[in-house]
Amino acid sequence: MRYYNPLRVYSVFSFLLTLYLIIKKKEKFLFFKPLKPKELKESISTLGASFIKLAQVLATRSDFFSEDYLSELKELHDKLPPMKEFEFDDVFRDAFGKGDIFENFEKEPIASASIGQVHKAYLKNNTKVAVKLRRYSIQRQVKADIKIIIFFNTLFKPLFSTYTKNSIDAVISEFSKMITKEVSFISELHNLKSFTQMYKDSGIKFPIPFEEYCSDGAIVMSFEEGFRFDDKANLLKYNIDFKPLIRKLVNFYTDQMLIEGYFHADPHPGNLLVSKEGELILLDFGMVKRVSNETRVAIIELVKAAHEQNYELYISANKRLGTIAYEAPTSELAEFTSKMFAIFGDENLSSESMQKLAFDILSTTKDLPFKLPSEAIYILRTSAIIEGLGTTYIENFNGIKDILPILQENIPKALGSKNFTELMVDTVKDTPFFIQNVQKSMQQISKGEVGVVLSNDQLKWLAKEIKEYIKPKIQGFLLIAAAFFILLYSSDLKPLSLVLFILGVFKTF
Repeated sequence: MRYYNPLRVYSVFSFLLTLYLIIKKKEKFLFFKPLKPKELKESISTLGASFIKLAQVLATRSDFFSEDYLSELKELHDKLPPMKEFEFDDVFRDAFGKGDIFENFEKEPIASASIGQVHKAYLKNNTKVAVKLRRYSIQRQVKADIKIIIFFNTLFKPLFSTYTKNSIDAVISEFSKMITKEVSFISELHNLKSFTQMYKDSGIKFPIPFEEYCSDGAIVMSFEEGFRFDDKANLLKYNIDFKPLIRKLVNFYTDQMLIEGYFHADPHPGNLLVSKEGELILLDFGMVKRVSNETRVAIIELVKAAHEQNYELYISANKRLGTIAYEAPTSELAEFTSKMFAIFGDENLSSESMQKLAFDILSTTKDLPFKLPSEAIYILRTSAIIEGLGTTYIENFNGIKDILPILQENIPKALGSKNFTELMVDTVKDTPFFIQNVQKSMQQISKGEVGVVLSNDQLKWLAKEIKEYIKPKIQGFLLIAAAFFILLYSSDLKPLSLVLFILGVFKTF
């Protein structure tokens, strides 16, 4: 029952209701006032792992929070004190029994986060390794937290607009899936292996796992020597040039997110090391995301359209991505798009002013039929972290403008284009099928069998429109039926029957 203690449940209630009230711009609900920025940060810190990670995702959402809240959320760190001795002993015993595989194991962790902590150790053959242990009971705590979050989200949903509900649902759904995977170290091991294979020619170094010693509660991997990416003193000490490092990082993440569609979603400075030789090392594969081909192509077209100031393509890509609903008002979209184009068009924008402009634009979407799809939430968070790393070393570093030339070089590859010879061979092969499809289409047209295919977003919009159209009709007919029923029941109730009948007619027509 400690996972559901009343104080914890109330803290979650306060956190989520504060989130809803801030988005809705309401000062209170019944007797409850939203937590102030510092109070919200302290509450999240007390709640621990699940909520710290959820808040880190929310810290990129200026369409949800004002600047005073965002500045506090950005200060939340995924660092906790080490496990207590009895907790460590229990976790270690579950993972390694008596620990016979180690020649030496240092109990004092070198890193301690909300999901796990990392220890230095030596195997029997004297190989130096890093051992990541999952925190005591964290899996059960995370599952309990998700249930509480979903319960209160369901409770509050009727109070808010469709667009608010959609945005929060997307965040909570994606967060729940991601953290459930993150507390499974078998899932992280699979991510590490897949990532290493896919990006073996990237020039980035990854830890090597010792699979025979890994389990759902522990990962044993090669110990990678290096200093944090934001450690400017050591980069200067070893004469490591910042600019090629930053370019390599931006290039690598552009490749991950927009070309391969498989990316490491938590590249904070502690997970990015630089060796004395200037080699980039990537750690911690608990948060790895796949981007569907349809979403990836829409994002590429979005960036391309913004760079070329192509309004029609930009709106079309946004709608296919799901960020803008199909019923969005044209006039407001035109204003929103012109502001977005400013980010790509003004060569004098510094990184700081560009980020401020982007956050200001996002904050204006609160009243638009606008939402971020689940993949975009983590792409946005990852991009913000990468840009933050860039500004550590390069004044006025502009992540978007640095991505554009890389993206332009790789657009054919990203969109799955082929060279001329391959294209000609495919065209010749497909010609008989093309003729057959044309013949079949002409037959369907002549028979009146041509159909229209709609996307999921269009279908959802149509369903919502139909529901909104039918709902008052049904209510009206029910009022009219009630009027006749009352009249048949007693002629003395004729005035009430008349009122219900008039209301029913008004509601229906």
